Amino acid sequence: GAKPCRTGTSFIRTAWRGQIMAKIVTSGEELVHNGETLPLLSSSAKNMRMDKLLATPLPTYDSSIPGSYFWTKVAFWMCRRVAAIQFRTTSTTREAPLERGGGGSMCCAWHTNGLMDPLGVFLHHPKEFVVGGRHDLVTRPLLGWWTRKLAVQPVVRKAELLRGGCTEEEAQHINGRSLLALASGITHGFGCVLFPEGTSHDNSHMIRFRTGPFRTVLAAAALAKANELPMPTLLPVGLHYRRREYFRTDKYIEFGEPLPLSEEDIPDELVEAVAKGSWVEPPAEIVFAVRDKLQEKLPSFTAHTDSWEEHRAVHLLAHVDARISDAPLKTWQDEVHAARAVKHKILPPSNVLPPAPLEGERIADATLAANILESHGLDGRDLNRAGNGLRRANPIYLLPALLRTILFLTFLPFSVTSLGLQVALGRLLGDSTDEGQDARTSYQFLAAFFGSLLIWPVVAALWLGAGFIFHEPLSSLLGFDWRIALGDSGVLRVSVATLAYLGLFPVFWFSGKTFSWTWDDYVDTRKAWRRRWMKNEEQQNLNRLLKKLLES
Repeated sequence: GAKPCRTGTSFIRTAWRGQIMAKIVTSGEELVHNGETLPLLSSSAKNMRMDKLLATPLPTYDSSIPGSYFWTKVAFWMCRRVAAIQFRTTSTTREAPLERGGGGSMCCAWHTNGLMDPLGVFLHHPKEFVVGGRHDLVTRPLLGWWTRKLAVQPVVRKAELLRGGCTEEEAQHINGRSLLALASGITHGFGCVLFPEGTSHDNSHMIRFRTGPFRTVLAAAALAKANELPMPTLLPVGLHYRRREYFRTDKYIEFGEPLPLSEEDIPDELVEAVAKGSWVEPPAEIVFAVRDKLQEKLPSFTAHTDSWEEHRAVHLLAHVDARISDAPLKTWQDEVHAARAVKHKILPPSNVLPPAPLEGERIADATLAANILESHGLDGRDLNRAGNGLRRANPIYLLPALLRTILFLTFLPFSVTSLGLQVALGRLLGDSTDEGQDARTSYQFLAAFFGSLLIWPVVAALWLGAGFIFHEPLSSLLGFDWRIALGDSGVLRVSVATLAYLGLFPVFWFSGKTFSWTWDDYVDTRKAWRRRWMKNEEQQNLNRLLKKLLES
């Protein structure tokens, strides 16, 4: 019963008008825009395939999913399977209910972990999403085929434009086309994720906000008002990773209170232009007002510290204070909130970017103690119950670890054949990428995702062939001839072979789970060894600092 949104080609021509030109200063390899150094482009980001970008399929709004229904469902089902292995724990909280229906939702978060950031939102929000992303997401081999099936819309960042990756006219056309598609999708009740920083980065705090997400959501609001549809909301999202670049790290996704957009805030001239199928830029003061509204909220959903060193110190203080109150932090989610409370005790909440450094003797001592722990691969979880030293290994965990190891060894042939190449490829690509540490786990994820699609069918066929070649010893082991388990006719033999082939896929996945469990046990054992054999001088220094923290 919803009215179709009316839009026109003039939207595409003018969506970026007035947004391109800015003061540009060059110094060596650096390019400064609005006082901020633009990121260096990776080799993939430099490769702008205009033909493929212009041929990117647009989303459709007459069904429950903007892209291909079948391939979207397949992609997200697989993403959930891979994420279950890639992350050790995952949790979410919601300050308000997230509705599947109703108005659209523009989700905004900080961006420090490449593809893992939008996937974290997609997999834990009930809405289906229209997706915008860096232009090379739709032009890369393999990945581009999937993103086009999901109707991902390419976005040209200012870094590509100002570093000469494309012309201003090309950027206007591509971004205007994508902006139109995303705004229309939000208007029709879909979700959307855009990162106000405009790029993934390695900082411990947010960087300067760009206006793209706010102009997009205002466009969606104008379309909704013109067509008498529910108004969209702006949703701050916290993406928290214990160590984002590590395999089997902990992930916590925090959905904040939606920030509503009022119809009164949408200028009549913008609504009238949209209703006629044309477009005018939202007034700058309204765009900045929406931006400022989000900036008041979003930094508190991030690490928001002067450095990662300071971030680790705050988390150590959270563990120390939890020991003082005899309430150890049991989950990553608990640790995030406890660290936030500690930080706000030292310095009142602020949305200033970058944040001011935390000061005081206690944070200085915590930084020194956290550095000692970090140098040994340890953190606040490794403190003893009193908080005045390192804990000892608990032998009660040896038995379940041994059982998991036996299970892993049982499935080891399947793990090696189905996952060996993926693990090696993910490690190689993640460690050699020119896109920074924030892209490391993205490559590991993609290696696992595409490896399952391309490698598993071949490996399953080889296992099935081996089953036929060595059917006699296998039948002797099983106690029956597996080839005629359902009967001796040709049809039943084919059915058994088909079921055996398909049954190998969950076996491969489960073998991956046993590998991840054994990896967790290995990491825990390694940490226990490091706690036990830390040099006496370092341990005494650590204990001295912890004692000061407990008494301060």
